[in-house]
Amino acid sequence: MPTARDPRPLTGEPPALDLLNTRWHHEGTVEDLLTDTEGLAVWLAANGLGEFTADEATLRHTLRARDALKAAVDGPPGEGAAAVDAVLEHGRIRPTLGLQGPGERVEFEDPAWGPAWLAARNYLELLATAPDRIRSCSHGSCILHFFDTSRNGTRRWCSMATCGNRAKASRHYARTRES
Repeated sequence: MPTARDPRPLTGEPPALDLLNTRWHHEGTVEDLLTDTEGLAVWLAANGLGEFTADEATLRHTLRARDALKAAVDGPPGEGAAAVDAVLEHGRIRPTLGLQGPGERVEFEDPAWGPAWLAARNYLELLATAPDRIRSCSHGSCILHFFDTSRNGTRRWCSMATCGNRAKASRHYARTRES
């Protein structure tokens, strides 16, 4: 179990986007949770992936998945697809039949690829569910991502309390300066 608390400003997003959110801006600098295996342990715990070992190999593969997802989410359409596919090559879903009926079991060529593969697979699930709901925060200096679950699909900020409030305060300041 990790001993460190999760320092990220936005947590609880689907695993693919939560992996992207392991990098964020804080007071003008980019912070990165995945600089070491302790940070990886924090991310694994936050995503219910505690069965995986937070070691150097898992960290290396998880960083590769984060780079692939960043290219796919933030790049032009089709960008990053080959990189995401390269991560997905390290695992598969095996259909099973058990007492409860049909099921699936995820298998990895190496367990160190597990978290990376699951994040990449989750991205495919988000694309199949609602690709237009995968968003980047609209605040100019924010690099966080979220899956818009709002009823009307118009969420713009990673957090109304931080980025949304900054945008409102900025607009208010601009209006009062004009007066």
